Amino acid sequence: MPTATTRSIASTPTLHLALDLGNSTWTLAFATGHAHAPRLRTMPARDLAQLAREIAAAKARFGLPADAPVVSCYEAGRDGFWVHRALTAMGVASHVVDSASISENRRKRRAKSDRLDATALVRLLLRHHAGECGVWSVVHVPSVEEEDRRHLHRELFTLTRARTRQVNRIKGLLALHGIVLPRRRGLPATPPTLHDWRGALLPAGIAVRLTREWARLRAIQRDVRALEAERARVLASPGAAADPTLRIVARLRALKGVGDVSAWLYATEFFGWRAFRNRRQVAGAAGLTPTPRSSGDTERELGISKAGNAIIRALAIELAWSWVRRQPTSALSRWYRARFAPGGPRQRRIGIVAVARKLLIALWRYLETGILPEGALLKA
Repeated sequence: MPTATTRSIASTPTLHLALDLGNSTWTLAFATGHAHAPRLRTMPARDLAQLAREIAAAKARFGLPADAPVVSCYEAGRDGFWVHRALTAMGVASHVVDSASISENRRKRRAKSDRLDATALVRLLLRHHAGECGVWSVVHVPSVEEEDRRHLHRELFTLTRARTRQVNRIKGLLALHGIVLPRRRGLPATPPTLHDWRGALLPAGIAVRLTREWARLRAIQRDVRALEAERARVLASPGAAADPTLRIVARLRALKGVGDVSAWLYATEFFGWRAFRNRRQVAGAAGLTPTPRSSGDTERELGISKAGNAIIRALAIELAWSWVRRQPTSALSRWYRARFAPGGPRQRRIGIVAVARKLLIALWRYLETGILPEGALLKA
């Protein structure tokens, strides 16, 4: 049931605005209630002055005072959070909505356009503002500083994937001539002299291409090392102790089995800028929640939802393997060995996901209360 506060807010004359953001145009849908059709307008994208004029015109059209509150929403996407910050600066209460949480018509064919999407979005906003629960999921918006801090490790992820693709490309080119490079740490400045399966030198075309591919790979390697050095410099800087996010990194690094990369990602992507109220929110934000399918006598478990942060979910499972190996005396590792280790590989993979969820919640409690996970050890 909606609270008295919600009813009082919903009963005040309020202008509801839904934005469908495009690259060249934005479609706006204004409404004050369900009784009338929304007012639809199209404007040039990113023109905030025109947006302010459209809001003023909509207030006049619906007979609202000039100082009437405005509530808006738009779907999270390529534009990120700058639109939310711009609307907030204009005095508009903004909601950034997870598009995957919006229910859709499941017919095989359905009409779709920007105007229809904006109309449907503003009707959902009316229901949400009236106090109805479960209409959609609202995205938590980070600050500018918190969002900017993510670029270091996300660029590192991009370069790591690019390095893998580059190495595979070089291996594929060499495999065409029956050559397999030996494993080694680091790369020489130029590719070594290679011979094909007959012992003859490689043709000129493939040799020149390998030289260029080798140079690209070394450039990626240099960028990766530069980013890793930058992360180490930030962690070792004198102001790290005064930064709340870097303090979280230091507390996580103190645990045995948690390295610099894991601690940095958990702090900057998850714990450093979000306030969780309970363990369900922690697991839900990482997508480590069950998805049961129950109807009548049929009950089926579809696995984890995978609806949260994919980076944190992958890291949580990787860290769970490290935790079981490097924290063998912890209660969580003992539970895993007693319940899943005797089973086959499939049972162990299922069990490690359960460990990942429990460990993520235990780390959240450790950061909130300072109490170590049961049986966990700190680094010497």
